[in-house]
Amino acid sequence: MSVRPRLAAATLAGAVVVALLPLAGATAAEPVRAAAQSQCTATTRITETVPALEVSQSELAWSVTRGAGVTVAVVDSGVNAANPHLVDAVVGGVNLVPDGTDPSGFSDVYGHGTAIAGQIAARRIDGSSVEGLAPEAAILSVRVFAGTENQQVEAGFGPTAQRLADGIRYAADAGAQVINVSMSTTRDEQSLREAVSYAVARGSLVVGSAGNRDSTLAVEESDEDGPRFPAGSPGAIGVAAADLGGVVTDASIHGPHVTVSALGQQIVTTSYQGGDCTYAAEAPATSFAAAYVSAAAALVAAAHPAESPEQWAYRLAATAVRPDPDARDDAAGWGVVQPYEAISLIPGAGIRGPSSPFVGQSRPVPSVVAAEPVRVVSDPGPDAEAMALGLVAGIGGLVLLAASGAIGVFIARRRRLDATGPQRAGRGLYGDDPPRS
Repeated sequence: MSVRPRLAAATLAGAVVVALLPLAGATAAEPVRAAAQSQCTATTRITETVPALEVSQSELAWSVTRGAGVTVAVVDSGVNAANPHLVDAVVGGVNLVPDGTDPSGFSDVYGHGTAIAGQIAARRIDGSSVEGLAPEAAILSVRVFAGTENQQVEAGFGPTAQRLADGIRYAADAGAQVINVSMSTTRDEQSLREAVSYAVARGSLVVGSAGNRDSTLAVEESDEDGPRFPAGSPGAIGVAAADLGGVVTDASIHGPHVTVSALGQQIVTTSYQGGDCTYAAEAPATSFAAAYVSAAAALVAAAHPAESPEQWAYRLAATAVRPDPDARDDAAGWGVVQPYEAISLIPGAGIRGPSSPFVGQSRPVPSVVAAEPVRVVSDPGPDAEAMALGLVAGIGGLVLLAASGAIGVFIARRRRLDATGPQRAGRGLYGDDPPRS
């Protein structure tokens, strides 16, 4: 009987909000502690089925492509490239945080980025069932923050909108076809809008988490429904998180920025400590949902390398599972992504759902040849240091999204996970319990 170490991140009441200069009358969230070292270690291996691979048409999609030739940038806390699942996946990176650590972005003391990278492109290894949804895609690590504790934030090493924008631009210049951003802010920063536009113009699809609600930990304005950015920036995809039953609750931020949804609960993936771990065991998290949509986008990009980011995004939205094929809503967007359906879609004027960028064009078919590998620039170049040193402090409410959130849409095809077997609880990226006041 296998053991499932788990980091129940989603039991925290809400998302972690970091404000370098908080808004008047608002208070920054108490920092969340890292996982207990004794729970998910360098030698932890999980052998149980990965839930997301069961519900996401993985085997069907892999009969067409496994993502080879596509690079996905993880704009996050860095990636532990020494994790055995990721040794062959991480092909380049940069550290935009001026903290004097590894300039490649191949380290991660916080853990968030390593978990995201594993969801996308973890390779199978002996004795473990952990595998990414796009297991032959490449990962570009773009480290834009070191952590969210007060000391790190005050030192300038926490998340900022400007550094996030710089990370998106770096990823686009490095040739990443998909850019995952599992963070958000309530402010429609010009730097983020321009960074997303820059990326789209260079052939990159930006995938952002839609946001989680928490009235006790969040900066005052951030628990209200409404757009989050860069998920809501023109050209980006905003992703909400489904629980194991495909249900959406009011714990998730709703708004016009929500494009699609994906599983965000019981996330079996890579740990920054070098082994395997399960995150969001109790409730879904939009950070993790965004990672699976990025992986799905990588599969679509590999199957249709000649298409544009807008066309990849359309495939994901048009084929998502939803109660009404003609309607989206502010909770679930166009529904839960189905990678194989997105890959195999033959676009046409009669497709119900979002407006099609294919109308008037000849109908494409999935390619059986992988996309051409991109050249990843691991050297940040002369401008990267200037970007890192020229970060603009003073943004309010950058949200690191690995807390509760869910989507209101049915997943008709999903068997319930076997609940038997020992469960070993951990404190997770964001802890099992809300901080005490």
